[in-house]
Amino acid sequence: HLSIFCPMRSPRPFLALGSAAAVITFLPLLAHSSAADPGREAEERRLLVRPAALCARARAGAFYRLAGGGTREGERRGGPASVGGEIRPAYDYDLLVIGAGSGGIACARRAAGHGARVGVVERDRLGGTCVNVGCVPKKVMWNAASIAETVHTMRHYGFFGADAVGFDWAHIKRARDAYVSRLNGIYGANLKKSSVDLLEGTASFVDAGTIAVASPDGSRTTYTAANVLIATGGQPVMPPGDGVNEHCITSDGFFELEELPRRAVVVGGGYIAAELAGVLRALGSEVVLVLRGPRVLRHFDSMISDGLDAEMVRQGIDVRRETGGVASVILGDDGRKHVTLRDGGTVSGADVVLVATGRVPFVEPLDLPAAGVATRSSGHVAVDDLCRTSVPNVHAVGDVCGNVELTPVAIAAGRRLADRLFGPEEWAYAKAGYELVPTVVFSHPPVGTVGLTELQAVEKYGAEAVRVYSSQFTNLYYGPFPLDYDEKPKTVAKLVCAGPDELVVGLHIMGMGADELLQGFGVAMRMGATKADFDSCVAVHPTAAEELVTFAPWGLGPQETGAVVSPLNGAPPPEPRSMGVSN
Repeated sequence: HLSIFCPMRSPRPFLALGSAAAVITFLPLLAHSSAADPGREAEERRLLVRPAALCARARAGAFYRLAGGGTREGERRGGPASVGGEIRPAYDYDLLVIGAGSGGIACARRAAGHGARVGVVERDRLGGTCVNVGCVPKKVMWNAASIAETVHTMRHYGFFGADAVGFDWAHIKRARDAYVSRLNGIYGANLKKSSVDLLEGTASFVDAGTIAVASPDGSRTTYTAANVLIATGGQPVMPPGDGVNEHCITSDGFFELEELPRRAVVVGGGYIAAELAGVLRALGSEVVLVLRGPRVLRHFDSMISDGLDAEMVRQGIDVRRETGGVASVILGDDGRKHVTLRDGGTVSGADVVLVATGRVPFVEPLDLPAAGVATRSSGHVAVDDLCRTSVPNVHAVGDVCGNVELTPVAIAAGRRLADRLFGPEEWAYAKAGYELVPTVVFSHPPVGTVGLTELQAVEKYGAEAVRVYSSQFTNLYYGPFPLDYDEKPKTVAKLVCAGPDELVVGLHIMGMGADELLQGFGVAMRMGATKADFDSCVAVHPTAAEELVTFAPWGLGPQETGAVVSPLNGAPPPEPRSMGVSN
């Protein structure tokens, strides 16, 4: 009779038990805690099996009971039967994921790869916000808008006939929607390939280990799980105002538009509003951008927000500032909207009023109190840096947590959660990083940023410890344009450095190519690059990216590196440690 204290991970100690029969009692600990919570009674599960058979089926977080053991009425439907007629898991799943968005699917597939039994509950299309009404279709429309800009300026490179080039909104909508539909299918195929069960319906907690799924056909099934992941994402929210709910659309509604609006009002100053206003303007709409505050992207570095604001005005976007938002929207007899702003201003004749003033976590159907899951005042699920909620076996990743609301962050957090729960011991405390996260705004022109703004750096380190390098220039692409310098679109770039070693703590750029050049610099900053490290990298010429490694004074700052192997002053490149080559 062997009793084992087993974290919610793979019970590897059984591998040493050989083939002798044994009575085994699982005494589960809280995941990753140094000792069991004395105030929480551990649930015992007993079974009589051959250990070899147990090890063949053991999955992280799973508890086993005697085959044929009783269950409460209505529970554990759809769960596995016995294994070789000997054992039956006490839970249907080692991990049950609520939400098949980027973070949820990433966690589910990673966990299944580690050997866990995983189910995913989804009430809508697979892929979540990013695939269906976010990053992916938005980037398609950004690409279309970028092509429109190229057509508009192609005469400067000797190409003519722009007046004969037409744009068919219905065509790109059909193509975009078909692409998204293919992605939905790919996500489904990948889940199946990973042996992850897809449970269609709306999930809600019965308790911390039991989830009820209301299917589209009206039936209701409950499933039990050793671990539950909340990955339901967020949803756009409408601000208060007469007629706002009735006559406005959100960013989700943008992707349902059947035609390009002649005149559009975009309400909001964040990245979604900036992106969609830029797309509409580039494709030919008259655009009025309504800001509650003084400028767009006001939480970004001032160089970025001021620069993008100026570019929007140069492109012909009518920017209304310090309005306080929308007070009312009235539908006229002609089918167009009349918008009254809180500062008394008005906008008439709008075909579309698109509101992008914020998003909230999607938690309403979950019945979080039934599981005892705590939320913050904002409604977001409260988690620690290991994605743990107030309930030990319930976790959360992605926008529902309100940390860094970006798809790649949710994916990284989901995968690391699966590694901690089900992976090898060396991953027991692995976690995603939430600092120095590269971010791109697909505005026109695009914006790339990673790390602290200049103001944030000064607040953190003090003005004396911060040094800023910045520049403004015209991309070579605009060189042949017969325009004065002031009339050409600008690229702006900034490095924010701190400390005597001039550690790069912030990088900000706006202009053509900013979206594609940012990733590599994010890697360098995560590795602790200094201004001298940037200077030590020979510039790629002629590119916009070279500006970031040639800020004046070039090569004359503190000669300190953040690298394990110094790249300064012509030093040889690093070699793999396994090769035994001395640096």
